[in-house]
Amino acid sequence: MKKGLFIVLEGPDRSGKSTQAAMLRDWLAGPGRKVRLTREPGGTYLSEKIRAILLDPKSEIEPLTELFLYETSRAKHTLKVIMPALKAGEIIISDRYTMSTTAYQGYGRGLDLKMVETLNRIATMGLKPDLTIVFDVPDKVFRQRECRGNDRMELQAASFRLKVNRAYKKLASAPGVTRVNAAASIEDVHSRVRSAVAALLRKKGFGTR
Repeated sequence: MKKGLFIVLEGPDRSGKSTQAAMLRDWLAGPGRKVRLTREPGGTYLSEKIRAILLDPKSEIEPLTELFLYETSRAKHTLKVIMPALKAGEIIISDRYTMSTTAYQGYGRGLDLKMVETLNRIATMGLKPDLTIVFDVPDKVFRQRECRGNDRMELQAASFRLKVNRAYKKLASAPGVTRVNAAASIEDVHSRVRSAVAALLRKKGFGTR
């Protein structure tokens, strides 16, 4: 049985998710509280190698192959990083988890959602986050946020990225998910993230700062 807490931050590219993940880690860190920030794809040596392949603009990857690569990375990450950290009583923050695969490979690539759900469950061994925070970007704002990255996913067509953004709006209504308006200022978004996490800490008996 896990002793720690598992928090996942989700959202499309350019939503400010990674910045907020680092801010949350810094806020949570304190005496007697072990906090670990990780990411997907990545988190282990093998998973980071898979990440490099997935994000390499020169990689020609079919949607189904892409799905299996993400799930392979996730299985390793879950087994070697997330589960041991939770067993040790740590608070683990992951920049992306299964919802990203549903949004990108399911809704974005058009792969069967039930198949994606099944593979997500297998790769995680049924592990679910205690809290998922989705950074919701209004379509108008999303179009204005130029994607300056040069990795394979960030170079996808604008129509694909818009489908992913809209997928997150649907997924944010699921139980156990908190939606945060990512169009607000960094400070306001951080305040809302802290509020959601503080409520979880109180509920689970971890205390708050």
